[in-house]
Amino acid sequence: MQVVLFNGSPRPGGNTFHLLRAMQEELDAQGVQTRLIQLGGHDIRGCIACGKCSQGECVFADENFRDWTQAMYQADGVVFGTPVYYSSMNGTLKSFLDRAFYQSHGRMRHKVGAALAVPRRSGGIPAFDEINRYFLISEMLIAPSYYWNVAHGGAPGEVLHDEEGIGTVKNLARNMAWMLKMKEASRDIVEEPQPYPRSTTNFIRQL
Repeated sequence: MQVVLFNGSPRPGGNTFHLLRAMQEELDAQGVQTRLIQLGGHDIRGCIACGKCSQGECVFADENFRDWTQAMYQADGVVFGTPVYYSSMNGTLKSFLDRAFYQSHGRMRHKVGAALAVPRRSGGIPAFDEINRYFLISEMLIAPSYYWNVAHGGAPGEVLHDEEGIGTVKNLARNMAWMLKMKEASRDIVEEPQPYPRSTTNFIRQL
């Protein structure tokens, strides 16, 4: 079992990193293999809805993008951490998620996902919800905790003093590990459901 954690913050040693590390350490303690990837700070352009990924991969894919998306598709679980900018996730992470999920072609289905948001003061819940929407539309399983996965900090490392936030993330890691172990244990016992046939409709009709 492997979980890949993505740091959307451009600050490799900032609060988002520290929160992800807290989760990574707990996942490791639960016997789950982990990899932490630094996304923030890279030049990741946004999706242009050209549709080329329907033929394979994103038209803008480079070596880094291929490595990151393959790690994501091959993992059993994924965690995305973001700083909060204007009550939202940061642009680099959003650009990556748009392109990576657009070209996933069902490869994220039934993986376990978790989102972490790190505001200085407020806006954490909207950013947290934004990431969860990628999980839901991809038929992923969302790991829960006893509070929303938001921890607060301003100066680098300050998030580690948010005891409730750190506890929430440690609890999240334990639940995520448990879900992964349940999936693994039931793999040969419970048949995975096949997708129901999908119909695509449009809200506009020609008069």
